[in-house]
Amino acid sequence: MKRSRSIRLVLLGSVSTAVLAGCDYKPSLSAENAYTNNFYVPGAGYYHAPFRTWYRLPYNHFDPQQNRYFYGGQWWLTPCDSITNISFPTLQAVQLAETARTDISRGGFGGFSSGFSTGSGFHA
Repeated sequence: MKRSRSIRLVLLGSVSTAVLAGCDYKPSLSAENAYTNNFYVPGAGYYHAPFRTWYRLPYNHFDPQQNRYFYGGQWWLTPCDSITNISFPTLQAVQLAETARTDISRGGFGGFSSGFSTGSGFHA
């Protein structure tokens, strides 16, 4: 039996491409997916389920200097006692969060989305 000297990399190339792409894969956010409180998205922040959007600080974050809790984009004297700990974000919240993400490459000139680090978050 004569052996071929050519190396066939078609299948191997497809497999390795899929594996490499899988290592960097970041699923898109969706209004059809439910997210729990404090689901974190780099650049967009933390998901607040009762308010159906992302904010820069975690849900019910306590600041001892202010003696207040952060949720829904504002500071309060008491923590939020909502029973909602999982919800579907609004379409507008998903669009804004996707735009602000810093964990995915945007292509073009090799830049990443800068997102934002200040402000109270996305309001639905």
